[in-house]
Amino acid sequence: MPSTEPWIAVRAVAGAWFGFCCRWSAVWLIVLCACEAVAQGPPGAPPSQPVVAAEIVQRSLAIDQTFVGTVVAKRTSQVGSPVEGRVIDLLVEEGEPVQQGDKLAQLRTESLEIELAAAQAELGLLKQELERFEVAGPKEIAQAKARMLAAEALKGLTKARVDRSEPLLASRAISKDDLEEMVSAATGALQVHEERTVGWELAVATLPMDIAQAQSKIQVQEETIRLLEDDIAEHTILAPFDGYVSQEHTEVGQWIAKGGLVVEVVELGEVDVQLPVLETYVSQLRVRAKDRPGTTTRRVEIGALPGVEFQGEVVAIVPKADLNARTFPVNVRVTNRMGPNGVLLKPGMFARVTLPVLEIPDAVLVPKDALVLGEGSKIVWAVLPEADFKRSGQGRAVPIPVTTGESDKGWIQVGPLGQDGQNLLRPGGLVVVEGNER
Repeated sequence: MPSTEPWIAVRAVAGAWFGFCCRWSAVWLIVLCACEAVAQGPPGAPPSQPVVAAEIVQRSLAIDQTFVGTVVAKRTSQVGSPVEGRVIDLLVEEGEPVQQGDKLAQLRTESLEIELAAAQAELGLLKQELERFEVAGPKEIAQAKARMLAAEALKGLTKARVDRSEPLLASRAISKDDLEEMVSAATGALQVHEERTVGWELAVATLPMDIAQAQSKIQVQEETIRLLEDDIAEHTILAPFDGYVSQEHTEVGQWIAKGGLVVEVVELGEVDVQLPVLETYVSQLRVRAKDRPGTTTRRVEIGALPGVEFQGEVVAIVPKADLNARTFPVNVRVTNRMGPNGVLLKPGMFARVTLPVLEIPDAVLVPKDALVLGEGSKIVWAVLPEADFKRSGQGRAVPIPVTTGESDKGWIQVGPLGQDGQNLLRPGGLVVVEGNER
């Protein structure tokens, strides 16, 4: 029995090409099968018209969403003074580039330099004292030892005289007064020897202590000098990193309190585009892997730079929402570029960033031109998979009611409305993309 459903007779034409080629982010390339109708059909059917068909594909479908945000500096530092003082020189102006360690401002340091000079002079005296101990100490020990040995010799001499004279007292060869003088001299020599011995022992024992104390005094004085030098260095305000001076907070002659602001420095080698992203999309975003930078780059457009496209990656999703808007701050890191007037991307610029917010695995896609819209209905014309179609180039197409889903450039996700089109809307099948409007 002949079919009663609408149909179109089609025949493949060698060399015909339908200029429809769509490249997606995963570099899917679809080659269309060109077809045209032949004037064959059931008796009484209207003449068929030429049509062109395209292949149905199935692939993962990533849905992008464009968000608007603001360019912000990667780092911003409100450079303050660690000490109080008067500004005698401001070495930078707003807009100037600076490198890490560059001088930004200088505070008055004359009084500290005077203290430093005095401390350095004191250090010289302490070093001379240490040198005296190290050079003269051993000689003083040798001198004390020589005195001790001389006293020891005198002690022995006086004792020998007493020992020789005592037997002579009985024979009255010497007087008692002479013997007593000898004994007194021997006793005095003994005391002198003991004194000289103690003096030598003290010289030997105290010299290492004197040297150690002198070395400690030098270390204390050196640390005092370091403290003064550090205090002087803190009166010179330096740039914390490479960047640009974005704001001045002081001027020459002004008194700055400890912690007072001097300038603001922003780092612009890389910038962040800060986006407010709705909570429904946040879970779909992926933060850049630190060990694999550059694998998740996305397109970034700047309103003030038409035609200039940048690439960025999501580096942070701040886990705290704006309670009023229910949006989460998302930071997209972008490498800046140099222009004729400095960096192109500047804090405060308006930006648009396209991010993937939904991924549909195994989506069935047809070209948007295959979709025919009616009153409350959507259909596609699917080519019937007849057995001899590839051999003869002839076949028929029938309308299939469909539902539509997400779209990607020239493609749209479809599904059959009912069971009849299940077998026709499969990957590798054909749908009419030109001639289906007739």
